[in-house]
Amino acid sequence: MARQSISFTEPNDKWLKSQVESNEYSSKSEVVNDLIRQARKQQKQIDWINAKLEKAEKGGFTSDSSIDILAQSKSLLDG
Repeated sequence: MARQSISFTEPNDKWLKSQVESNEYSSKSEVVNDLIRQARKQQKQIDWINAKLEKAEKGGFTSDSSIDILAQSKSLLDG
């Protein structure tokens, strides 16, 4: 695992410490890794939505129903 040295503002450091102290996480590193995983998951969904929008702009409307698009979007969040 790669080691990094990063600095936090005081409010962010206090929040990180509170997450560890509440036994939600075992270390600050675990909190930061979880936040990065969440951000990556969110970015995956944003990229998927952007691809759908680009397809719609280039070729007219998508053939997927709004229910299908919503279900696919939710599966990205869960996956």
